[in-house]
Amino acid sequence: MTIRDSIAAGSVSTDDRCDRGPQGLSRRLFVLGPVLGLGATGLAGCVTDGPSEAEVLRMYGPVADRKFPIPAADVTSVDRKYYRRKVEYASKEAPGTIIVDPSNYFVYRIEGDGVATRYGANVGRQGFLWNGEAYVGRKGEWPTWTPPREMIQRQPEVAKYARGMPGGPENPLGARTLYLYQKGVYTLYTLYSTSDPETIGTNLTSGCTGLLTQDMIDLYDRTEINTKVIVLPA
Repeated sequence: MTIRDSIAAGSVSTDDRCDRGPQGLSRRLFVLGPVLGLGATGLAGCVTDGPSEAEVLRMYGPVADRKFPIPAADVTSVDRKYYRRKVEYASKEAPGTIIVDPSNYFVYRIEGDGVATRYGANVGRQGFLWNGEAYVGRKGEWPTWTPPREMIQRQPEVAKYARGMPGGPENPLGARTLYLYQKGVYTLYTLYSTSDPETIGTNLTSGCTGLLTQDMIDLYDRTEINTKVIVLPA
């Protein structure tokens, strides 16, 4: 999808390259898209201990969101290395900086003092991977999704959403989105929330990066507009 540069009352009207469609039409048909191209660097996160079972239940439990209740995520299909956790991460970037590591299916938020919060992610398919530097130009809660013309031509079943699919649990963009910009222009690259745990650790999208809903809310709530984002080479 290609997300249009329009936003209203907490929802974004989109047309963005996130070729993921509503669950009723198989969410895997639709997911996000490309662009960017500056050099970026980053170091791998090192961790020895994972979260306890109690911590996992707390992190991925139900969320009483303002608009729609969010059910607990069934993370039994997710490799434990992708569970949210603090890790050692040597970086010269300022606290708050987001680093996407598509080769290892991780997203990092720099916390400072050699520590980062690490999230498991799904990333772009071969042919849709890119790397570079951008910033968070806007944020969205339960955004509207609009399939691009090219997707409607490929998949006529999504034509009914040509004027936009309202935000909600079935919307492929999920509960939260961070839209990445360069020099005031939307790059078509988005960090979004997925309610499909089995997609974490896979190359699924047309370029964008998905986090479990609970992880995306955690990152979203701690991310300000203009936050720097680095996407490492795959």
